[in-house]
Amino acid sequence: MFSRVGFSALVAVASLCIAAGSLVAREGSKEWVVLKDCRLIANPANDGDSFHVSAGEKEYLFRLYFVDAPETDEMTPRRLVDQAKYFAITVPQAIEVGQAAKAFTQEKLSQPFTVFTRMSDAMGNSRLPREYAFVETTEGDLGEQLVRNGLARVYGFKAAPPGLTSSRIELNKLQQFENQARQERIGAWGANVGRTNVHAKTPTDFRSFVSEEKSRPRTAHPSSPPVVSPIPKPDASPAPGSAVVMSGSHAKEKTPLGRIDVNTATEKELRSVPGIGPVMAARIISARPFRSADDLKRVSGIGDKKYALIRPYFQ
Repeated sequence: MFSRVGFSALVAVASLCIAAGSLVAREGSKEWVVLKDCRLIANPANDGDSFHVSAGEKEYLFRLYFVDAPETDEMTPRRLVDQAKYFAITVPQAIEVGQAAKAFTQEKLSQPFTVFTRMSDAMGNSRLPREYAFVETTEGDLGEQLVRNGLARVYGFKAAPPGLTSSRIELNKLQQFENQARQERIGAWGANVGRTNVHAKTPTDFRSFVSEEKSRPRTAHPSSPPVVSPIPKPDASPAPGSAVVMSGSHAKEKTPLGRIDVNTATEKELRSVPGIGPVMAARIISARPFRSADDLKRVSGIGDKKYALIRPYFQ
């Protein structure tokens, strides 16, 4: 017969095992999986950052990485209070913002979109398992769009996006978007002055995950199985038919010398410089501000040769 001490120790060990099992379950796939030509499924439980999706004949439930849109009702009061406090607004105003975020997401996902996921457990109360994901719309990353328009806060589960080696790079970019939305008093940041549904007017380069499959035919019919492909690790040689995260077409040979301001250049402008890809552009943005373009030498990955190549393009 166990003593009370022995029984307590056994319970503690069992609890640790259960916790360890939960951590393993949350890890999901080690490789990024791409679901193309996805469609939003109308569901009362959808909100700004969590929604039902169809890819081919299968239904999924995804939760965005990095961001948290306010709730759309009073079912989770503690969370609502926390969200309202974050934006310095009332709970009813937070619900109003949550509903605006839901409408915003519904609009952005009205056209086919692409999902990038590792099938990591995002928990939830639905009959479907909910997984974390990045979602690319026709305008770029959905989470970034929500934050830039003041409809979500920078908050939640984080992971290095496909093509990047650190979540810090994306986190810094989102923080910049949040600061801009706060300064412009739009979305939740403008709820006290009636600007909940006012959107950002300044064009913004949202992160885009460009996937190409050279040997795999495109899905011919919406009912066909979705294209599901692992994304190779950054700088790895892509396998035939794999979905590859890569930059779009940029006319780098036309970039004028001495034109770019290192402290204000957009990601797209930085990537127009020969030798600067999406990862290096993100590192440069993260390392700002610089005293001058000469400080590019202190950015990780810029050695003497790369510095000599890119320096002439900056002021």
